[in-house]
Amino acid sequence: MLAFEEQVVADLVEDPNGGLVVLSSGLPLASLAATLLLYLHQTPGDAAGGGCLLVLSAPDPLKARIRRRLQEKLQVHDVPPDLPAQQRASLYASGAALFLSPRALAADLLTSRLLPSRVRALLLLSAHRSTDTSSDAFIARLLRQRNLLPVYAFSDCPHAMVAGFSKAERTMKSLYVRRLHLWPRFHVLAAADLERAPPDVVDVRVPMTPPMRGIQAAVLATMDACLKELRRTNKVDVEDLTVDKGLFKSFDEIVRRQLDPIWHTLGKKTKQLVADLRTLRKLLDYLVRYDAVTYLKYLDTLRVSEGVRSVWILADSSHKIFEHAKRRVYQAARTDGVKVSIDNKGTPTKKRKVAHNTTKKGKETENEDSTVGSYNTQKVNTDVGIVLEEVLEEAPKWKVLWELLQEIAEEQMKSDAGNVHDEDKSDESGIVLVTCKDERTCLQLQECILKGPCQVMQEEWEKYLIGKAELHGLNKKNKRKSEQPKGVGVLDGEVQMGPSESAGPVSISKLETNALLAAASELRNISNEGDVSGGSNSSCSKKGAARGKAKGKPKKTTAKRQASNRKNKSKGGNDNSQATDLDSEGQSGKTDEQAEIDASKASTYDASVSASTSNDTFNHSSALGNLANGKPLPPVQFHALDSDQHVLDVWKPSVIIVYHPDITFVREIEVYKAENSSRKLKVYFLFYEDSTEVQKFESSIRRENEAFESLIRQKSLMMIPVDQDGRCIGPTVANEPEPLLCQNSITRKAGGKKAPEKEMQVIVDMREFMSSLPNVLHQKGIRIVPVTLEVGDYVLSPLICVERKSIADLFQSFASGRLYNQVETMARYYKIPVLLIEFSQDKSFSFQSANEIGDDVSPTNIISKLSLLVLHFPRLRIIWSRSLHATAEIFMSLKTNQDEPDEKKATRVGVPSEDGIVEDDVRSENYNTSAIEFLRRLPGVTDSNYRAIMDGCNSLAELALLPVERLAELMGGQKAARTLREFLDAKCPTML
Repeated sequence: MLAFEEQVVADLVEDPNGGLVVLSSGLPLASLAATLLLYLHQTPGDAAGGGCLLVLSAPDPLKARIRRRLQEKLQVHDVPPDLPAQQRASLYASGAALFLSPRALAADLLTSRLLPSRVRALLLLSAHRSTDTSSDAFIARLLRQRNLLPVYAFSDCPHAMVAGFSKAERTMKSLYVRRLHLWPRFHVLAAADLERAPPDVVDVRVPMTPPMRGIQAAVLATMDACLKELRRTNKVDVEDLTVDKGLFKSFDEIVRRQLDPIWHTLGKKTKQLVADLRTLRKLLDYLVRYDAVTYLKYLDTLRVSEGVRSVWILADSSHKIFEHAKRRVYQAARTDGVKVSIDNKGTPTKKRKVAHNTTKKGKETENEDSTVGSYNTQKVNTDVGIVLEEVLEEAPKWKVLWELLQEIAEEQMKSDAGNVHDEDKSDESGIVLVTCKDERTCLQLQECILKGPCQVMQEEWEKYLIGKAELHGLNKKNKRKSEQPKGVGVLDGEVQMGPSESAGPVSISKLETNALLAAASELRNISNEGDVSGGSNSSCSKKGAARGKAKGKPKKTTAKRQASNRKNKSKGGNDNSQATDLDSEGQSGKTDEQAEIDASKASTYDASVSASTSNDTFNHSSALGNLANGKPLPPVQFHALDSDQHVLDVWKPSVIIVYHPDITFVREIEVYKAENSSRKLKVYFLFYEDSTEVQKFESSIRRENEAFESLIRQKSLMMIPVDQDGRCIGPTVANEPEPLLCQNSITRKAGGKKAPEKEMQVIVDMREFMSSLPNVLHQKGIRIVPVTLEVGDYVLSPLICVERKSIADLFQSFASGRLYNQVETMARYYKIPVLLIEFSQDKSFSFQSANEIGDDVSPTNIISKLSLLVLHFPRLRIIWSRSLHATAEIFMSLKTNQDEPDEKKATRVGVPSEDGIVEDDVRSENYNTSAIEFLRRLPGVTDSNYRAIMDGCNSLAELALLPVERLAELMGGQKAARTLREFLDAKCPTML
């Protein structure tokens, strides 16, 4: 444990109320939490039996780190929310340290299953998510009402603590703490510990290829154009709209936070601009993360999914993104060697093609001239033929990584030879740890080491061609169904548009599409012939049958593929190396399926599993070295940063190659080296020179420093009101002063003594504790009774039952039909069924803008669905609430002059007994619901007269015997009575 960590814990335990600690990202939060738990467990407490230690808001990776730090010193039990109540009570009584979910803990505190006096301390490990309406603040209030216990809150996201107005101060008030402890990386004690024995750092700047630089410049220009368009709306703070801030995910949150209150008033263009900025940020991120073929696949997906409605595709520089991305993968050329340049600079409403004949001026033709150009193109294609020259540009970092691994292997061999008898070298593992952003990159780099970059790119290219061919076959089936298709799939070369629609600025030429399909068909034929013949010679002898439309193109691609295969075969000179190559191919077949995972998926890369697989993979490092230039490689482990696993203490690497730099992982390396100062550690950082990768890394450091500077200023000016017990004054009803009218009311009665007010209570379903409304109700002074309800979410009185729906839940409930059943059940058992539609406080208080509401009923419109629901259930009441606090005020007004609900009756509603009979049925109408539904479907029976019919007769059998005159009295007219009588007297047709 480092010295500054001991100082953090010492500062925390000084104040009996606890405190809030804000750390730099990557500093040892797990170590601090483990040390604090161990200190509290060993220190005698005032609670009976020592009391239990509660840990909230801990993600699973952080739990694993805390357990690893504690080891056998202290056992921390994990309490899942579905654990039975008796087992939870026994764990509370044991006085152990517990990982808990806020929902179960809040219910146990309200039902007195856990007494606050039995709690020693409360630890919150995600304080930046705490607000006055969060579950953490609810639990802190329940614990601090009758017992003064410490609350220790931690946060390693300083930029989140400065989001909004006085975020840190409001968080401290909601958690009942008074002291704020700031520990940035530049703190004197932290810097002294981390810089005492720093690792050897090598900064490797890898130059980007010209197409990559072109794509980056085009994306940045397009992003700047979108930001300028967004500034013109005058709806967003201009200071936040910079390209530098647009590189982070938090930029989307900043923009949406400002636009959410007026989101319903914005036009489609402004809403699309916000989505386009998110897409452009992904394009910049994927450019430095993935290979050229995968990047082209993603762009083809965007062309189809966003080509019609996106604003960024219409920008002047957007065509360069697609053009450079294609040039990284392939180049179109004629069979006589002349390059074919496909220019995509057409306007969005025009489609341009290149005339490939050498006559005329050779310029692009458009509109009327496009017909002549297409005719000449077909003629040239027939005479000469178009082929695709495979470029398959490798990522520049691949070569640098390979060279670094060879350099590390040579250094390790020299050091081993020079220090044979050195005992200090015995504790070094020699493992090289390569850290990437996601698991997909880890798998691809592993394949590059096993097979070589050329073969990996060739396999990606073949999968791209096969996918294009399969998609083209699906399009042919769709064309047979409709003469004019509305669109195509994700990876097709050209977007088919209608005659009145634009072709888009990035439509690929038909010549390129035909050449790609020809290459795909040739590849498929070769694979089929290889499967039939079972040998490479037979497949090569039959390759001439695959020429067809592609003319000379198959010769070039086949020659290149055979050349790459010959290179791979020539690398294995002996039987052992061939066996290793076959083994690696078998493993690659497994990873190819995993590589199809979406690039944006956050994967969990288990340390133990990856360690075992990596050890199995790299046991043959010498054989792999023979396969690649005859040079051995060191043992290599790959780690995905998205998995959030702390692997440095597990693998104890000697060399770390940071493939994708991340500020959090950099701090983890510093802490690991400071804790293991005797170990030698060398760190290589791979940056693309003059790229957004460097800009994003530097901006993250600068943003964190600015956040801490803001927190330091806030701490110097912070004023937190404290009462005599040391607890912060919360916004509760008990703390509010009495109104003047109540103080002066009727002093003649009992000497002005005020009658004790009856405590309000609300019965809440256990599933509702996932929301913040029970917290706000408790904050208003209402007693919460948590039970499991079969009908409704909140029971306000014996007559009023409320079903609460957020906006997202309302749409899902209508789509699944669940809301109809819920309202039907409430209407059956309660006199006043209520549907509460609750909006978010920071969003617009409307479903849609006024111009989007149609004049007619639509089955897809939410307003039409609500109208039909009210027509079907006339007694249903709908309440519209702007926020959680407004809902609490509405509940208090609804409970006026109402009896308090009975907990036992509410739990029995809708629950049948063993005999199938519902006990204590509190339905307002004791009628046969099936008979009522049948009655309402009879001819002549309407919503206005079916209740009179029910009052006039006791059963359907009695209704069938009533005369027409009596029916006319009940139904309000002779016409409706005759219609019903004719229906009842009609003879049923016989079936012979």
